[in-house]
Amino acid sequence: MRPESATWASPGLAVAWAAPACVGAFMSTREGGHSRGPWAGWNLGDHVGDDALAVQDHRAEFARVLGARPVWLRQVHGVRVVDVARAAGETPQADAAFSAEPGVACVVQVADCLPLLLAADNGRAVGAAHAGWRGLASGVVEAAVVAVAQAAGCEPSGLHAWLGPCIGPSHFEVGADVVEAFGGGGHFQPRAHPDGRPRWLADLPALARQRLALAGVARVSGGRWCTVSEPARFYSFRRDGVTGRMAAAVWLRH
Repeated sequence: MRPESATWASPGLAVAWAAPACVGAFMSTREGGHSRGPWAGWNLGDHVGDDALAVQDHRAEFARVLGARPVWLRQVHGVRVVDVARAAGETPQADAAFSAEPGVACVVQVADCLPLLLAADNGRAVGAAHAGWRGLASGVVEAAVVAVAQAAGCEPSGLHAWLGPCIGPSHFEVGADVVEAFGGGGHFQPRAHPDGRPRWLADLPALARQRLALAGVARVSGGRWCTVSEPARFYSFRRDGVTGRMAAAVWLRH
C-alpha cells in the first residue's frame, strides 16, 4: 500500500490528435505509482494479482488526473459496446464503450493489446475499444465506430481515431490461425521458426488502420509505440507474463 507521506507523479503518453477541445484523452504508462514486483509502477489492473489497496490508490489517482469518472470494463476479447453513462456503479462486461455525457470517461486496459480512442468532430460523443487480435478480427473496431457515430449523430467520416501503444510488428509472432482470421494480407510477414512450424509477424496497428478505413474513418493518428521493446515505460504480457495494466481514457469535458 502507498505510504501516506509518499508523493508521485502521474506521467502519461501524449494523445496527439485533432479532436475538438471539448474532448479529453489520456493514456497511462507504467511510470509512477508504487506497485512492486512484476507489477512495479502505476498498475491499474485489479485482476492481475497485485495488491488490491495499491490498485485502488492508483485508480483514484487516474480519476483525479482525468477530472472525470472512469468506468472500468471487464474485458473478454469480444465485440460488445456499452454506454458508460448508463453503467452506474457497475463493471460491464465489454471490450468497447462510448459516452455522450460530459464527465464520464470510457476506459480500456491494455498490456500488449491495442487501445483505440474515438472522438466525433461535433463534440457530441467519444468512445474507446480494447483491440487484441481476437476482438479486432471479430469486429470490435467496427462496432465501436458505429456506436460512437450513432451517439454523435454523424457519419463515421466525422470521427477521429487514436491508436495507443501495443505489441509492435517486430515482436508480435502469430500462427496460421491469426492469419486466417484476417484473411491474410500484407500485414503479416513470414518468418522462420526453429520447430519448422509456419509463423508470421503481425502488424496490429496496421490491421486496425485497415479496419478503420473500411469502416469509414480516415483520420487516424498514433500507433507508433511498442510495449514489448520499452520495459521501463510499458507493461507487456507477451514479454513478462505476470505484469500490470495500463489504461487509455477518453471523455467529454464539462
